[in-house]
This record gives sequence, structure tokens and C-alpha cells, in this order.
Amino acid sequence: MADDLRAQPAMLTLVRESRGMTQTDVAVAMAEASRDAGTQVSQGYVSKAESGRLPVTGERLDLYAAALSYPPDLLCLDPQVHGVGVGLIHHRKRASLPVGALRRIHAELALTRIQLNGLYGAAAEENLEADFPRVELHDLVTPRDAARTVRKRWGLPAGPVVDVVRSAEDAGALIVLRDLESDLLDAVSQWTPGQAPLFLVNSRAPGDRCRFSVAHEIGHVVMHSEPGSGPEQEKQADAFASEFLMPAKDIRAEFANGVNITKLASLKRSWRVSMSALLRRAMSLNAITEWQYRTVIIEMSALGYRTAEPVHVPLEEPCRVPFLVDRLMEERTFTTEQAAASAHLLPEDFVRLYREGNRLLSMNPPRR
Repeated sequence: MADDLRAQPAMLTLVRESRGMTQTDVAVAMAEASRDAGTQVSQGYVSKAESGRLPVTGERLDLYAAALSYPPDLLCLDPQVHGVGVGLIHHRKRASLPVGALRRIHAELALTRIQLNGLYGAAAEENLEADFPRVELHDLVTPRDAARTVRKRWGLPAGPVVDVVRSAEDAGALIVLRDLESDLLDAVSQWTPGQAPLFLVNSRAPGDRCRFSVAHEIGHVVMHSEPGSGPEQEKQADAFASEFLMPAKDIRAEFANGVNITKLASLKRSWRVSMSALLRRAMSLNAITEWQYRTVIIEMSALGYRTAEPVHVPLEEPCRVPFLVDRLMEERTFTTEQAAASAHLLPEDFVRLYREGNRLLSMNPPRR
């Protein structure tokens, strides 16, 4: 370890939150990680370190890193200088998500940005400018208009979007599937100026919900470059996702002859969105009557479909980041240790996050 390494206070807070730990948890873990069983570390020490009132260097830096299971060099990076930025964070979550869990997921998003910037740098590749149009909403421009603009910009034909994740990646987004350790948040996104939009998508959600969540986050990135009313922006992002995935003209035609459970299941197979979403969309477009809507909802409830719908929709797999890692390790012959160091991760975490389950060698590479 270099003697001149010194932890950055903001990074100490960020990595602690990414582990879902309190300051007391860190103090206990540092004491447990110490070779000297008698070493005592207090919550006050961690508080002073995070506020910058106490330097963390030398053996204490190694101990801090061991307690948090990150390499020491990561703790010495300034988040603002190394790619986190101040871009507005959006998320599709439920109101019951605890604040602590949200802070952990936001920290994971920030660290994912640092990891990817490190991998791109090691591969000597640039994040190309993203083709995500900015659409300013006003009285004459609605979320539906924004969705139509994006579909046209990306050359998507009428009908279902074949692969939402791939479409966003082809437009320059970085999308990473992660187990976010909660069923109360489906996705989180950030578009830092000068970098590609980054989406962190919860792998716990079923495929149809993930498609809607990614479309929802695309709507945020396109429409919301400034903070605003949370509930209002969420409604706008949902409206964008509905039009993006289920264009009004096409959905009206699908329900021209009425609706029943069998038809909804068939439509789910082709549109790859939930039966409930299709039904709500048809109702909002006046393609079915309120009586038809209520009749089908009652039948779905009786069959248990409100909590577990039939028809499996496969999870869409991102490929841009896995292909980057494959190129780094296969073409540039990086070892796991070298690649992990580039991502500022311990080797075991690098393998868990970026190599396990990588099935992309048989797939077509992304356009970008």
C-alpha cells in the first residue's frame, strides 16, 4: 500500500451506504478485522473520518477497506472527480421503500458508474454520446408525444418493442441487472452530463415488469433534466412508458372486439407487458368500457391473477457491459485480478457482479 494514499470523506460515506451499514457497524467491523484483538474503534471515529475531521491513512486505511470489503484505492477516490457527478437520480419505487434502502441503492448506482468508467478506461474505449433526445414538456407537448418522438428517433416500427433493453443500449445507455435486495424498487437511473445514461435494473422483478420499468426510466431521462414534483414526474414517466410500450393506435385496434381473460393472456405474449397494464391502458384509451374493465378485474382477482399472472415473459438481458468485460478479458487478456483492479473491486466481487452468469459470447454484439 502506498504511504501517500488518503481516504476521501465523501467516498467513505458512499461505500458504507452501499453496504447498508451504519457508522457503528463499520466501527465493529474494523475492530473485528484488526489483527490486534484489543483494537477499539468507535462510532465517533467513523463519524469524524466521514466528515473529514480525521485523516484515514496507512494501516487504518487498510483496516477501513477490509471492514467494507473494498480495495483501499477506491476509498481514496473523490466521487465528484471520478465519474459520479451530480446528475439527477430517478427511480421507480414504491412509497414503502425505507429511506436507508434507497440510500444504499443510490450508493450502488454511484459505485457502478465508477466501476464502468474504470473498465472503459482499461479497455481504452469511450462512452459514446447517447442518442436520447431531450423533450421539454409543456401544454402542447405531453409524455405521449415524448414517447412517440423517441420511438421515431430510434427507428422503432409500429407494434410491440422487440427488446426494450437492447433498444436503450443501442441508443447508448449502460444497463446493469442487479439484485437490489428489495422488491419495492424496480429500477434507478441517472444521466450525468458528458456520460452515458446509466440504468440499474432490479433482477428480482418479472420480465414484463422490467420492460415497463426500463421504459419508465427512459421517460425520466428524456423528459426530466431538472428536479420537480416527485408524484407528477412519476405519473409522466408512467404515461411515457405506456405509450412507448403500448402505442394508443395499436392498442385501440387490439381491443376493437372486446376483452376477456383469454384475449388478455394472448396479448401479453405478443406485447410482453402485464395483463393488468394492458387492461389499464385499454381503459385509459376508452377502448373498453368501465363495465368491461371491472368485469375482467373481478375475474382476474378470483383466479389469483392480480398477484401472479399467467404467461411468463423472459427477462431481457443487457449486453453492452458484458461485451465490454468480455473484450477486456478475452481480447486484451486481462486476468480477473487486473480487471477487478480496473473496476476498483475485490476479485470476488468483480466475478460476482460482472462474470457470473455471463452468457453473451453467443449473442450479437451491441451497436455501440
